[in-house]
Amino acid sequence: MSRLPSNPTSVSMPAAALPSGVGPSRILVLIGMMGVGKTTVGRRLAQIYGIPFVDADAEIERAAGCTISEIFARHGENAFRVGERRVIKRLLQGPPCILATGGGAWMDAETRRLVRMHACSLWLRAPVHVLLKRVHGRGGRPLLAQGDPKEIMSRLVGLRYPVYAEADVIIDCGDETVEQGVRRVQEALSELQKPLTVPVTLASHHYDVLIGPDLISRAGAWLAPHLPQKRVVVVTDNIVAELHLPRLLNSFAETGIQADVIAVAGGEESKSLTCYAQVMTQLLELGIERGTTIVALGGGVVGDLAGFVAATALRGLPFVQIPTTLLSQVDSSVGGKTGINAPSGKNLIGAFHQPIAVLADSSALATLPRRQRIAGYAEIVKSGMISDPELFAWCEAHGADVLDGDPAALVDAVQKACVFKAAVVAADEREQAKQGGRALLNLGHTFAHALEAELGYDGRLLHGEAVSIGLHLATALSVRLGLAPVADLERVDAHLRKLAMPAGFDWFETPFSAAALLAHMSHDKKMRDGLISFVLLRGIGQAFTSRNVPMDTVRELLLDEGCSG
Repeated sequence: MSRLPSNPTSVSMPAAALPSGVGPSRILVLIGMMGVGKTTVGRRLAQIYGIPFVDADAEIERAAGCTISEIFARHGENAFRVGERRVIKRLLQGPPCILATGGGAWMDAETRRLVRMHACSLWLRAPVHVLLKRVHGRGGRPLLAQGDPKEIMSRLVGLRYPVYAEADVIIDCGDETVEQGVRRVQEALSELQKPLTVPVTLASHHYDVLIGPDLISRAGAWLAPHLPQKRVVVVTDNIVAELHLPRLLNSFAETGIQADVIAVAGGEESKSLTCYAQVMTQLLELGIERGTTIVALGGGVVGDLAGFVAATALRGLPFVQIPTTLLSQVDSSVGGKTGINAPSGKNLIGAFHQPIAVLADSSALATLPRRQRIAGYAEIVKSGMISDPELFAWCEAHGADVLDGDPAALVDAVQKACVFKAAVVAADEREQAKQGGRALLNLGHTFAHALEAELGYDGRLLHGEAVSIGLHLATALSVRLGLAPVADLERVDAHLRKLAMPAGFDWFETPFSAAALLAHMSHDKKMRDGLISFVLLRGIGQAFTSRNVPMDTVRELLLDEGCSG
């Protein structure tokens, strides 16, 4: 049975063509224990794909002018590994080939880094008894010559398999014929395409957002290169834990990552000082160190809470986001804003704390009800309205597919939204620009946060639903101020209502008080010098920030929209 990293799309390739997902230089690197068949399989693959087969051990012997056993005897294993790394580096810079490496090559961190950069790695995995049968009676195995072969092989397997599991593709091998094994490799490679990558490059930090299906099942492989130590604490909620936690923990176990779990109740109520204190207490009782990584598995609530815990525990711990809702994948998981709510307002307690990686598993979105997809989709519409008219037009064309859960549309939507947000965050990481900048991402949020606060964050209104209403209100306010054309308000409303998204106070059964909403706005964390900040529009794709909005105009708008006095 083959196991491989999940991919956004599956592409069938002609039998003689090496798949594009194999790597930028079209090099396939075979890794695995001695005796697993790397040379035999590699030679046959090279024939099929019409490219050279290269045996790294043979290249090392050619460069050294002696056998590997002689290198071990004369210079020791450390000297051999240095030469091995140097030879593999040279080969990775060469033309397309099938490259078979020695059993210990992948254990070198620098070699793994080079392979990730230049090639695709494929681990041929076999149990100890199969390996022993295949190497029995064969010479040239200096490691096995140092004692009992079974004991040595078992020890090496225990040490190496958690690191081998970081390979791009894993193929389980047994007693099948060479042709059967080669066919399984071909099938795995024909389906292989690595996740989409959105880089987030900041002044003093860089990380990638990986987007694709079933990333959770191989999270250990994707994250291991980034972890300071192979120890994590997963913060999740009870609902997400049932759906996704077993796959995540299996991936960590496969790659030798020690994992503890802290689960909280689902819902906005967990973004509280009380819950924060409980999570922090449990975390410290686990005996964490500064190299321990906090992994947030869940939606925006879990991401915000876990991120704030990571920002404040031991004055800052590494942090990974694995968002499981559309809203968190396109918004809260990217950019480093973390925090919890206070009785007087949303997200008033928090910190900027950037993750070291984000895994946006599109398969997780399949479990979401349509309401949750609507909540996330509102943030994508918002991105287009801020400064990307083409994205807004894409939403008009494909929004229905996103809300219907079409896998390709979801991946495309997440990528477009993350590319947009990464650019905004890179230009203004801590929202310090005097005009525009990251504050533009708050389009609709001044109204949205007031609505959420008035309802007490009790789940009747999801954050994304509040943003959807906020987009209508922000556009309507812009029109009332003579800034945006009425036609753009009509276009925004038509799109939201066509998809049955909230676009006004008619979404609610009971009226809101304009005075109460204005009071909540006065507690917004974006207040400065007593003035409320609004994000307004001169048109779709032309957002700007303003602190000169007359509150009487805002009150009149709320009354005209259906609020009571």
